[in-house]
Amino acid sequence: MQLSNNKILITGGATGIGLGLTERFLNEGNTVIICGRRESVLKEVSDKYPEVITKVSDLSVQDDRVALYNWVAENHPDLNVLINNAGIQNWMTIDDADFMERADAEIVTNIVAPMHLTKLFSLLPSLKTLINVTSGLAFVPASKIGVYSATKAFFHSFTLTTRYVLKDKGIEVIELIPPALDTNLGGTGIHSSFPPVSGFIDKVFEDLQKGEEEITYLHSTDMANGGPEVLKARFKILNP
Repeated sequence: MQLSNNKILITGGATGIGLGLTERFLNEGNTVIICGRRESVLKEVSDKYPEVITKVSDLSVQDDRVALYNWVAENHPDLNVLINNAGIQNWMTIDDADFMERADAEIVTNIVAPMHLTKLFSLLPSLKTLINVTSGLAFVPASKIGVYSATKAFFHSFTLTTRYVLKDKGIEVIELIPPALDTNLGGTGIHSSFPPVSGFIDKVFEDLQKGEEEITYLHSTDMANGGPEVLKARFKILNP
């Protein structure tokens, strides 16, 4: 994809990897729209970057997803990049009393929402690039976040087939496969010992410049490309 002069929608673009992408795409000379559930968080970003366009949208709600697409189609019909980044992560086990409630929330947010948005935005004539943010956990799951790992495995598989299906429409599909990074995904401070988001964002833009369709970083490179022995070793590390 070209790195400048795009109009880009980033779901969950106000925090974590989404915010890192927002900042970098702005610096590269793009128009960026971000959406999220919390108006206060979106306002923090727009206060810092007044050029960012924000839209409050709860992507776990089907009507909100349809409304988001209709709003874009009416007000930003030249949007040419969709980044499915929004996701939630719950640390839990099947013994937890609220396991099914929290599992359902992950499945809707991490699978149903981006799948539905892909369906909707593929109808937008201007769309040229779809970027899906999955995870190294799509290849090597962690038991403490088993449902999250499974949702990312689904999303990785869906991304592969979507790349094939949308090729005839002239829409390229790019997969970002991050490792664990220092974000608040899963809870504040849980990932504070992991690498900063900035290194991953640098790698993303280096590989986008090269035309890569699958972009990994640090441990997620082994997880996405390693053979059986590498994957077994990584599984033991994640599940001691």
